[in-house]
Amino acid sequence: MSRIELSENFIKNTVKLALNEDLYPLGDITSNLLENKKIIKAKLISNENAIVAGLMFVKYAFSLIDKRIKFIVKKKDGSFVKKKSLIAIIQGNAQNILIAERVALNFLSHISGIATKTNKFVKLVGKKCKICCTRKTIPNLRVIQKYAVKLGGGFNHRFNLSDEFLIKDNHVSSYDIKLLVSSAIKKKKGKRITVEVDNLSQLKQIIGLKFDCVLFDNMNNKNLKLGVKLAKKYYETEASGNINLKTVKSVAATGVDRISIGSITHSAPAIDFKIEF
Repeated sequence: MSRIELSENFIKNTVKLALNEDLYPLGDITSNLLENKKIIKAKLISNENAIVAGLMFVKYAFSLIDKRIKFIVKKKDGSFVKKKSLIAIIQGNAQNILIAERVALNFLSHISGIATKTNKFVKLVGKKCKICCTRKTIPNLRVIQKYAVKLGGGFNHRFNLSDEFLIKDNHVSSYDIKLLVSSAIKKKKGKRITVEVDNLSQLKQIIGLKFDCVLFDNMNNKNLKLGVKLAKKYYETEASGNINLKTVKSVAATGVDRISIGSITHSAPAIDFKIEF
């Protein structure tokens, strides 16, 4: 699995693109009506309980518009905040704060939403089972979304298609599963190999071959428990497929090492924050 690191340059360039999207071609024609240079002190506040995440994006949204704006953090990235918590103080020219406000809040709401949803799953399964994200991410936002998962206490699955071999059902429907796994082993060259199975018959065909992880997809808990018992001696075990906050605890109780959940990135609700003047 790739390590997710957000460099300062990456964050700045990403925020620049977002600001350009919001300001092209004529800038903020409404905020430009403010002709005075009034300096204000605004408060960034959470309107709900959340894991706060993405504060560096907020900081650069303001500083790229006006480097004189002060962004004073009161809560750290990855920390739990309660409704009405003060997240940061923003001090500077009112006009420039208004120009950057929506871009700053969009980043914070989205990244915090993923971290918060991830953390809900993490709390339910405890420390014996890892919650992992998938490649079900918004195009061009994968690095940010996977970063958010880590802040929520989760783990990253493969970052892209060249990270590891992941033999899935559609591969198997086109080719013999045992031949596919054997071919991956020959071409491994240090790459991890995960094999998806959706029934115990498939597992029995490949058990004993030298790969790394069995991914049980859309199995009921009874079969999943049997599959884990068969595979645990040889492989890391993982479960996936329509797992939600109501079912994740029972899936973890089968003994799987990891649970991969697409919804923590593709369907996480945004967290509501506000900037109060």
